[in-house]
Amino acid sequence: MGFDGVGIIAAIIIGGIAGWLAGKVMNTNTGVFMNIILGIVGAIIASILLGLLGVSFGGWLGYLIAGFIGACILIAIGRAVSGRRA
Repeated sequence: MGFDGVGIIAAIIIGGIAGWLAGKVMNTNTGVFMNIILGIVGAIIASILLGLLGVSFGGWLGYLIAGFIGACILIAIGRAVSGRRA
């Protein structure tokens, strides 16, 4: 998949923002490093899932949207596995 037109440094910054936004919306208390991981991995997962549906995002804004959606999915999966509720 790659980083869809953004560089590695931009992916880290955008991933951190996406993870932070998802953490605020999903009411989690994760640190900066976890926000970055959630945002980047979330963007990859969301891009794959949305690609299967025929939806594709590109550039910074698209990476931010995909990262946010994917991070929310990862947080929800983590809660389901651990049994923790908001």
